[in-house]
Amino acid sequence: MLDVALLGCGGSMPIASRYLTSLLVSYNGRMLLIDCGEGTQVSLKLLKWGFKYIDAICFTHYHADHVVGFPGLLLTIANSGRDEPLTIIGPPGLIGVVRGLTVIVPQLPYELKLIELKDDKISTLKINNFILQTQPVEHSMPCLAYKIEIERMRKFDRRRAEEEDIPMEFWNRLRKGEKIHYNGRLLTQDMILGEARKGLKLCYCTDTRPMESLIEFICQADLFICEGMYGEDEFFTKAIENKHMLFSEAANLAKAGKVTELWLTHYSPSLLSPEDYIESTRKIFNNTILGQDRLVKTLNFLD
Repeated sequence: MLDVALLGCGGSMPIASRYLTSLLVSYNGRMLLIDCGEGTQVSLKLLKWGFKYIDAICFTHYHADHVVGFPGLLLTIANSGRDEPLTIIGPPGLIGVVRGLTVIVPQLPYELKLIELKDDKISTLKINNFILQTQPVEHSMPCLAYKIEIERMRKFDRRRAEEEDIPMEFWNRLRKGEKIHYNGRLLTQDMILGEARKGLKLCYCTDTRPMESLIEFICQADLFICEGMYGEDEFFTKAIENKHMLFSEAANLAKAGKVTELWLTHYSPSLLSPEDYIESTRKIFNNTILGQDRLVKTLNFLD
């Protein structure tokens, strides 16, 4: 199962009821953070998921509402006892941004491993059990959408293992991916496992205009977390100018991508009552949830 927590749902600047943009995901005790706006570590403390096992911090882009919480979080992670390297991921400009933000945290007990991704093509990398993929999006500076996938191990097929005449003593080793030479044969994992099973897919997209390429990127996601900067369609011109999205545009993406559930986030500070626009949004995509700070959900594998 994949645990998801929206730590902050505000855009541009915090207001009393909203911290700024950040998302935390956890799987098998290891965690990834996407964006780190003001208030991120406060929400983390309230959530009580811990800090030590955050293995990567991923930035969509480098506007202040997505990065200002970063230096303080690094110190809190240091105080948690972490000494393993911490991976930092982002679009072009990452090295300069991290260098600037860490002037006030010059000494850390762990190494920062920086991975600067291209903003003109899809990139894929793996961190522990998380498979990360990024998609360039349309904003006023280089910006990435993120997809996090968890693969599900194929089910052990006892009948197949017996038909292949594989001794029971090798079953667990083969399930872990080990290759074994036995009686002149090469035994592999494929000889004891069944068909592939559906994993989990989470997509996160903020600070962009809708793009045709996003439909394929988010296709059949279990959860799609998308910006809804403006609730009213009357803000369409402003959304175009600032390269953001309306609630209705996020809902249309979710519908076209055939996702299971949509969370709206990254609200404008002027959007004080997002609930006023949820019913019209649900007419486009019914399973739409209004994001709020520390909204939590567990995504489970299907049987």
